[in-house]
Amino acid sequence: MSCDLCSADGSTRFFAVVGGPEEAGVQICDTCQTQIEGELNPDHWRCLASSMWAQEPAVQVLATRLLARLAENDWARDLADQLWLDEETRAWADNESAGGGHVDSNGAALAAGDNVVLIKDLPVKGAGFTAKRGTAVRGISLVQDNPEHIEGRVEGQRIVILTKFVKKK
Repeated sequence: MSCDLCSADGSTRFFAVVGGPEEAGVQICDTCQTQIEGELNPDHWRCLASSMWAQEPAVQVLATRLLARLAENDWARDLADQLWLDEETRAWADNESAGGGHVDSNGAALAAGDNVVLIKDLPVKGAGFTAKRGTAVRGISLVQDNPEHIEGRVEGQRIVILTKFVKKK
């Protein structure tokens, strides 16, 4: 069997794509799984140029989310700009949480007190500094009325952070 994302031949495993139909997912290789759950190697993900056009909506959704995580690369932004998804699939890609709860950039559920890491440099409005990629934010709080926001301390300042810019430790 081959990986739905990078087309590598070999063993694959089921990877659930949250926020859509129950039991929706893709078959991915160990390399893709390891990178999705950790640090992305942009060179590996150039394969999204073809997999983003797959007929299976779960593959399209995962490709869209990965391109968003790779947005610091010009080629990934260009691919994301080219990608067209029907309305239902776009809503699924934008809604990473089936239950409406807080989830990180990988779709992992977040809870109050969790530790997260920033996946991109974030300018902090009103504080005059930039929270750097890789910064650990310990003991987060959830913003109850908005599942896209969490709160945490960075450089001694309590800030609101978009969940799409963090990954759970």
